[in-house]
Amino acid sequence: MSAITTHILDTAAGRPAAGVTITLERAAAAGFTEIGRGVTDDDGRCKTLMGGAALETGTYRISFDTGAYFAARAIDAFYPRVQIEFQVREADQHYHVPILLNPFGFTTYRGS
Repeated sequence: MSAITTHILDTAAGRPAAGVTITLERAAAAGFTEIGRGVTDDDGRCKTLMGGAALETGTYRISFDTGAYFAARAIDAFYPRVQIEFQVREADQHYHVPILLNPFGFTTYRGS
């Protein structure tokens, strides 16, 4: 399992959000650099974002393609993309960044 994982629950539908494309980036001197990409499984989880890369301290950004997810369900949504930036201060820790999603809002927190 990746050191950075995510989980998406579609609170409007009352189920996991399967099929959401996710991109993981790390801040560098010239901006953010992509280090991984994945798609949520049937349980709304993505456990392979880092593709085996080692976790380093720094600022990361995880982007969820929520617009495509809702468009595939013929649902008008306000946010075409959700982006969350967070700090990794201890490279030996696991970082779980879940979101609770609906067409007009989202909530995130550091999970376990």
